[in-house]
Amino acid sequence: MVGDQLATSLAVIIVSYNVRELLLACLRSVFASLAVSPGLAAEVWVVDNASSDGSPSLVHKRFPQVHLIASDVNLGFAGGNNAALRACGYGRDQVPLASGQRSVRTSNSPPDLALLLNADAEVLIDAPGLMARYLAERPEVGGVGAQLQYPDGGFQHGAFAFPGLLQLWFDLFPPRPRRLLDTRLNGRYPRRWYARGEPFPIDFALGAALMVRKEAITEVGLLDEGYFMYAEEVDWCWRMQNAGWPLACVPAARVVHHGGASASQFRQQSTLNLWRSRKRLYSKFYGPTKCLLASGLVRMGMRAKARRTRHAASRGLIDEAELQQRLATFRTIADLYRASRTEKC
Repeated sequence: MVGDQLATSLAVIIVSYNVRELLLACLRSVFASLAVSPGLAAEVWVVDNASSDGSPSLVHKRFPQVHLIASDVNLGFAGGNNAALRACGYGRDQVPLASGQRSVRTSNSPPDLALLLNADAEVLIDAPGLMARYLAERPEVGGVGAQLQYPDGGFQHGAFAFPGLLQLWFDLFPPRPRRLLDTRLNGRYPRRWYARGEPFPIDFALGAALMVRKEAITEVGLLDEGYFMYAEEVDWCWRMQNAGWPLACVPAARVVHHGGASASQFRQQSTLNLWRSRKRLYSKFYGPTKCLLASGLVRMGMRAKARRTRHAASRGLIDEAELQQRLATFRTIADLYRASRTEKC
């Protein structure tokens, strides 16, 4: 890096599923941002997870410079990102590339940095450049997250402490006063830290905007494809931290995140995916006693959610069909964690 000019390579990876208009807005923002960081040698990858909204053909038409992987099956978030990571040189000898790949990078050398970016995100100004500059200046740091915000400009947490039992309790049994949800007790970093604009250490950043250096990926491997959706970036960052690669948040790098655009298409399935992923995370990073406590909390929490849902139905807030769908989901989750009594978690 010379002065403010970067001399580093970057792969921007966007996994998309049936969010065509958001994806196009994301790509427009990425190319506009890269234009103001000329020293950042970037290539952009889009992995389409078998969308039915015409996303691949439109991306190919409007952004021919994009490396497009159009999978004929939904690979999930981890699988989709890994398909692009392998295609641009990471872990190439581990698993074959995704089916339906249309564009292959010619170099076998992976880029210096990889930015995982949600399709429902839009980078502002030179956010990728700011993240890359921080990593160039701090070679001991494994990855960075950005300052997320909602489309209306409102603050959005994008970095968190690793989940513990208290955070699980808060999720299942929301505390009073509710402002406790926005505190360190719930794994949130103080908003004043973001407001200062100075980078600060974190446990993990959301995969909505997570930039990781090549050396950290090489050491810990790719994302765990045992997660279909949710918690995969927590697992990845946890492995990096355990391997001695700390992470940071760079608040000056701003990213608009709509949030939940793909997941909202399948609400009950998304809920099941969330709790399956959390079970896998607990099994990998909690000890036996903590796992047992977590499983008990989840079963208690599902019973509490069922009671609250029945109460909402009795007040006419949800109809019978919705009631039965939710109750079935809560039972499935409780059974999943009940089975874990004979396992580590």
